[in-house]
Amino acid sequence: MSEKNKLIPGLPSGFEDRWNKTLILKKRLLKVIENNFIKYGFDPLETPSFEISENIGSFLAEDDSNPMSDVFSFNDGEKNITLRYDLSSPLARFVAQNNQELPSIYKRYAIQNVFRNEKSGNARFREFTQADCDIVGNVNPAQANAELCNLVASTLIECGLKKDQFTINVSNRKIVQGLIEDLKIEKEKQIKVMRAIDKLDKPGFGLKGVEELLRKERKDKSGAITKGANLNDDQAAKILSFLRIKDLKELKENFKNPLTQEGIKELEELFEVLNFGNYSDQVKTNFTIVRGLDYYDGFCVETNLNFKAKNIKGKEVDIGSICSGGQYNKLISRFKGVDIPGTGVSIGVDRLLFAMMQLNQIEINTQNPVIVCVMDEKYLKNYYEILNNLRKNNINSEIFLDNKKNLGKQLTYANKRECSVAIICGENEFNENNVTIKNLRGVKGENNKTFPKEKLIDEVKKLI
Repeated sequence: MSEKNKLIPGLPSGFEDRWNKTLILKKRLLKVIENNFIKYGFDPLETPSFEISENIGSFLAEDDSNPMSDVFSFNDGEKNITLRYDLSSPLARFVAQNNQELPSIYKRYAIQNVFRNEKSGNARFREFTQADCDIVGNVNPAQANAELCNLVASTLIECGLKKDQFTINVSNRKIVQGLIEDLKIEKEKQIKVMRAIDKLDKPGFGLKGVEELLRKERKDKSGAITKGANLNDDQAAKILSFLRIKDLKELKENFKNPLTQEGIKELEELFEVLNFGNYSDQVKTNFTIVRGLDYYDGFCVETNLNFKAKNIKGKEVDIGSICSGGQYNKLISRFKGVDIPGTGVSIGVDRLLFAMMQLNQIEINTQNPVIVCVMDEKYLKNYYEILNNLRKNNINSEIFLDNKKNLGKQLTYANKRECSVAIICGENEFNENNVTIKNLRGVKGENNKTFPKEKLIDEVKKLI
């Protein structure tokens, strides 16, 4: 192939290879997360990567003229299909399809990849792993939502975060919806207002950015323009005044709309139940949280890290929420004959991984193998006997796969693999029924040891 026609290796923006210590830590986090979900009584569910587009719906896009712009959709003959952008919409379809076979309160967890056709960067990916827990059924909302808050706190601590490193922020969408009612904001503008409010604590926004989105438009640093809600001066001013309130008591005294008061009452009931558990100190109110997805209609939650992470260029960045969710009473009711409320949370596993890699709080055991060097091809059977013995004793091990390479090159390979032990046996060892091992992390000149073959497992275990 000519140089002109050779492919250039690379990935599309927003996608990432994971390997080595990063992937080992991710797998460890996934195991911890799943075990904790099971401990809290949730059952597993796996759904396909694709859903029929009209079933999954579209709740992401901010461009009303192109509601599927933030997802990956394809024509599949008679129907369009879409790569799932979250795990809640597939859950709604599954429950509607199987509700007669499910228990009256269905607690499910799902850990799968999702796909979003959106701008990437600072731990925002276009393909990433979510770990979701949802409670579907007619339940006491305060109990169900408190259980989710406890689950989030417990899971993040089990993953290795310390209590002072994250905060679970909660609110209730009814609070803002009541304010919107009082301000008589037109229905077609309401979702834009919700999304503008939800961006208050997002990197690069603040009150100024929210105000721009409440009014005509906002232009970001790249020059991209997002159309605003086109509110009048009085409407925008009252929303900005609301955003400055942090205290539940002050909110209750100043906003008397019945729907707002209902949302406040639900928050009070949530904290009452949280006090029965072990993690109430981790949960704080933040009334600006309304969640960008349109299907939420009550309790909302976002879990934020209390420290900055650094991007690939070494610049400090705010990576946003690592666990979000909320209550959705009408998501399943989109399907005929089914009207079941639900509530859930979703851990952004890759975003959490991005932060955990920088904290360096977890010792990552790479479990690199013991390597059996091949000194002489005529003893290949003997080398495989050693290899089989190691594996039978649950010791990660491999045999060097090119017997034409000299010992130096085999050890160079072992060092690159960060192996801790190499087994080096030649004619003398096999004639005398001995084994020689090399401690690859030991002091040069003192790192070789020869001993009887039957002591192999004990000696290797001392070094790994």
